[in-house]
Amino acid sequence: MKKQFLFLALLMVAISYGAQAQQYKKFKVGLGLGYASASGSGASGGVLLYLEPAYRVTDAIQVGLRIETALVTRGLSQDLEDDASLDIAAIGSYTFNGQYYLKSSGFRPFVGLGFGLYSLAAIKVEGDGEAAAAESKFGVYPRIGFDAGHFQLSLDYNLIPKTKVDGLAYDEVANEFVPEKFEFKNSYIGVRIGVAIGGGKK
Repeated sequence: MKKQFLFLALLMVAISYGAQAQQYKKFKVGLGLGYASASGSGASGGVLLYLEPAYRVTDAIQVGLRIETALVTRGLSQDLEDDASLDIAAIGSYTFNGQYYLKSSGFRPFVGLGFGLYSLAAIKVEGDGEAAAAESKFGVYPRIGFDAGHFQLSLDYNLIPKTKVDGLAYDEVANEFVPEKFEFKNSYIGVRIGVAIGGGKK
């Protein structure tokens, strides 16, 4: 009888704790836009758009899917010639992520990590002739940010391997073009502002 009473008491405590811990709705969808900052010689930033459905495992832990498109000019590892310019090229990504909230209510900062597939559009160096074909690469991103009600702000550092290209460079000593390896930098920082549909307090 005592064991049954103890088990019942523990069960009630667990139910009470679970109800208390789950004060936020399970599902939400984040959407918004932001600024993407690329790196390398000749690089420039651009706009990004994202959609991010997510599921709250607990109030502190969230997992989600990020669908994002960033329009940036990816730079070269080498110095760009004065008369050369780079095309704007889209980077699409389909990634999974998880984040941990450091506060339980109000202003809620979080840290997180994501990974997945990045689809890189073809890019060309106007004036030099170097080009990289469209391709897909696996990448990861640490993230920080905060939720304030249904308002969201986050910063993701998208780490994507470089694209290596065989090209030609002019050798002033030999007075001719010689083979040279070029690298396009694909990583970018994304600052994202948006709103969350759903996911509020129960």
